Amino acid sequence: MQRIHNAIQLTGLSRDELADLYAYPTELEAPWVRANFVSSIDGSATSDNVSEGLGTPADKTVFMLLRQLADVIVIGAGTARAENYGGAGTDPVFRHALYDRGIGGHRDGAPPPIAVVTASASLEPGARLFTDTKVPTLIITTSTAPEDRKQQLADAGAHVIEAGGVAITPQGLLNTLTDLGLQRVLCEGGPHLFGELLEADAVDELCITTAPILVGGTARRISLSAHEFRVPMVRRHILLDDDGTMLTRWTRS
Repeated sequence: MQRIHNAIQLTGLSRDELADLYAYPTELEAPWVRANFVSSIDGSATSDNVSEGLGTPADKTVFMLLRQLADVIVIGAGTARAENYGGAGTDPVFRHALYDRGIGGHRDGAPPPIAVVTASASLEPGARLFTDTKVPTLIITTSTAPEDRKQQLADAGAHVIEAGGVAITPQGLLNTLTDLGLQRVLCEGGPHLFGELLEADAVDELCITTAPILVGGTARRISLSAHEFRVPMVRRHILLDDDGTMLTRWTRS
């Protein structure tokens, strides 16, 4: 692989080499929470109100790889609605090969479910989350969410799970995923969910793409929380693409 100033040129990597760079730790005893975001050079997490507006070919390559590796993809309800989420379209053959290597994937090649965190169960039963997926969407909600909403989502094919009374804490979320045997966790947003996980010291890793663009405007950052905090991180690698896209991977120090 070609290195440029301690960075790795993305175009020189095979799919298996790229998977090795993003492999989850083996023999996990607790959930490993990885977050993946894209940002403009000037810190915007969206363009035209969606993160897809910042996507580049390199970002999409790594975005899909991280889904291939994950056991579950966690998002907030706002992100699900804004980004019009459907099921994860992964490659069953590659997923099985990753599982055999012990770094991710799935034994049967099944795609990872989308898990939506929503205290109020406020989602439309006709959304792509329920109509365009090969595995049931997980709805992580509360016991106080309206029963009719939960029933509508269950009738639409979702697996509805109560993970709290009035609110869903980060620990409640992770306990639920542990009970389901889903330990390779991929968080794709949004900023409030990511901020809550960070504030609870529940994030092990951040993968962030810096798109070669300036956006301006009033778009949000990738994390929002009630309080400021400091989490020291260690850079694991930098990938560069020919168009200027930079992809970095950070883990807790």
